[in-house]
This record gives sequence, structure tokens and C-alpha cells, in this order.
Amino acid sequence: MRRIRILTDSCSDLSGDLLKRYDLAYCRMNTVYNEEETPASLTWEYYTPRELYDIMRHGERVKTTQVPPEEFMRVFEAYLEEGCDLIYIGCSGKQSGSVNTATVLSKKLLEKYPDAKIACIDSLNASIGEGMLAIAASEMVREGKSFDEVVEATLALCNRVRQFVTVHSLDALHRAGRVKGSAAFFGNLMGVKPILISDADGEQTPIKKVKGRMPSFQELVAQIKSVIQNPEEQTVYLAHADCSEAEIEFLKSAVMEAIPCRGVEVVYIGPIIGASIGPDAVGLWCFGDEVTYRVGDAK
Repeated sequence: MRRIRILTDSCSDLSGDLLKRYDLAYCRMNTVYNEEETPASLTWEYYTPRELYDIMRHGERVKTTQVPPEEFMRVFEAYLEEGCDLIYIGCSGKQSGSVNTATVLSKKLLEKYPDAKIACIDSLNASIGEGMLAIAASEMVREGKSFDEVVEATLALCNRVRQFVTVHSLDALHRAGRVKGSAAFFGNLMGVKPILISDADGEQTPIKKVKGRMPSFQELVAQIKSVIQNPEEQTVYLAHADCSEAEIEFLKSAVMEAIPCRGVEVVYIGPIIGASIGPDAVGLWCFGDEVTYRVGDAK
């Protein structure tokens, strides 16, 4: 029986501990700063979170790339040579072209490795929401589920990932082209904190606006509490872009007080997602009610 290998990418924001704990590997995207490309490492081997986010705090932009074709070929072929079947769970196609690239390259690789199976799954999510799906798939593999069973079950979970994120400043979203300059200026002036979700199609979209940092944290907890299913059976994930320890402890404690979950796993928002959302962003993730909202539904 062929071994099943679960792969993801730099957008998954899995910590080094989670990658090791669940036997996960990932394909690297790149950050681009001062015209120099650097692999987007989830273990922060090229720069620290503080160094990355301080660049943006000083008003400069860090750009990103999708997973280069040669990186997919390097990682995929290494495991195919070991006789593995591959399930790649990638960043939402609304935010990255990596899944499409992987799908095209997989067809070429299967000509060389006709006995192998490769599935490329659009997670419809990003950050640790994507990572949660990779963890769930890894757990299914450990339970002895077949390749097709893991693929089918993972696809069914994509719209069960619930994300609620807020930002400290709208500047990074403006530089990434997601918010108009005037909206960013007046939003920052008024202390507006949008609550962002990943919609049913994998599009990042605001569903609510809250005034003030602490009220936005309280709203994150209220939102996650309203959608989580079987909390006692799951971990809530808290991902942040170099927030202060005091803020992380406040939010973690608020979750533990409000939700009877197994625990709260804290991770950094990695280089790729962080470059778009900016320093001091923070969010909560869980599995919950199915996401049905789509951009435009509120119009």
C-alpha cells in the first residue's frame, strides 16, 4: 500500500511544531523586498517575525509570489520518488494561483509516475484555516483512511473552516490594493477595525466593522462562539502578526472563558499572509457551521 503524503504551502501558517507533530511538508512561496526574493519559511529561518513586520510598521511594502513551478516539482517529485501518493492542500484560488499551477504540473508528473495519485485541493481558505485542513487530512491518514476517502472528507471540510480576523491598521490592506486610500485614512482616523472572513468561495471579505482594538477582540470571540460546533472536541487556533504578549494572552483567555474547547493553539501569521494583512493583525479559527455567505450578499 502506497504511503499518503499531505502537503501544503507557505500560506498555511503552520508552526514548526505543528509541521512536525502532524508530519506535514509544504511548498514555499517567496517574499520580495528591495527586489530580493526570499523563501517564505514557516519556521522563520531567514528573518524573524519582528523583522518582517517592522518593515511594514515603517510604511514599506513587502511583496509576495505564488509557489514557483520549480518548487512544486522539487517537493512533489521527491515524495513521488519515495513511492508516495500526494494530497496538496493549497491557499484559496481567490488569493493565489498556486493550486492551478500545481494541478497543471501534477498532470505532467503523473505521466512519469503512472502508478501514483496526486490531488490538488483548493482549501478556500488561507492562514491557519488552510493549515487546519492539512492537519485534519493528516489525522485521517493516521486513522488509515484511503486516498480517496481523505480527499473527499477534506473537500467536505473546506467550508466548515470558520475564520474571524481583525487588523490594527488598514495601511497594509491599502498597499496590497484591498482598501482604497481614502477608506484606509478615515478608517484609521476613526479607529475602525473590520472583521474579515473567508467566504463560501474563498474570498476574504469584511462582514462587520467595530470601533476600537479591544472591542474588535471581543467581537472575534463572540463570532467564533456563535459558529463553533462540538467545541469540546476541537482546538481553537489563534494566529497573529507579531501582536504583543498582553494582547495574545487577553484574547486567549477570553476564548477559554467563553468556549469549552480543548485548548487554544497560538501561531504566527506567516510571511505571505502577513505581507497582505499587516502587523498586529489577529484572528481566530475553528471548525463550525458551514460558510454560506458570499461577497455581495449584503448588497
